[in-house]
Amino acid sequence: MSLSVVLAILVSGLVTGGLARLAIPGPDPMPIWLTVAIGLVGSIAGALIGKAISNDNGFVISFLSFGIAMALVAAYRRFVQKRPVFGPGALAFPERGLGVDQTRERLQRLGIDPSALRPDPAALERARLEAMLRELHRAGVLTDDELAEKLAGLQRDKQDT
Repeated sequence: MSLSVVLAILVSGLVTGGLARLAIPGPDPMPIWLTVAIGLVGSIAGALIGKAISNDNGFVISFLSFGIAMALVAAYRRFVQKRPVFGPGALAFPERGLGVDQTRERLQRLGIDPSALRPDPAALERARLEAMLRELHRAGVLTDDELAEKLAGLQRDKQDT
């Protein structure tokens, strides 16, 4: 096997693993070798299973490979990092896992507290409600005065909390 074939396989594993990490919401700091390994295992397992169940259909093999890589990322998050795959807890910066300590240290040297990166659910809800009110105004359902009144109500609610 030539060097170019090995490099192509490694790049393919990196792309598949990287896309699988992006498909699952929230931060997943991990070493590049783990991303490549997840991509390669997902690709190989997807190819073997896809070939067996679909008579060598390329679409099935491709999507199954990606799905297995995503499942590996989700399993890593759930069983190694000990945090949820979806929901507000998934958006928090992990406390454990391969490469997490080094990433936390780098962020702290930059003056960023990784524990403070979790979004505020109340602020997200206010932003969502404000966007909905502005859309209703744009559609002509709310007048200028009604919009101003509703936005002021959102600001009062923000100050009360």
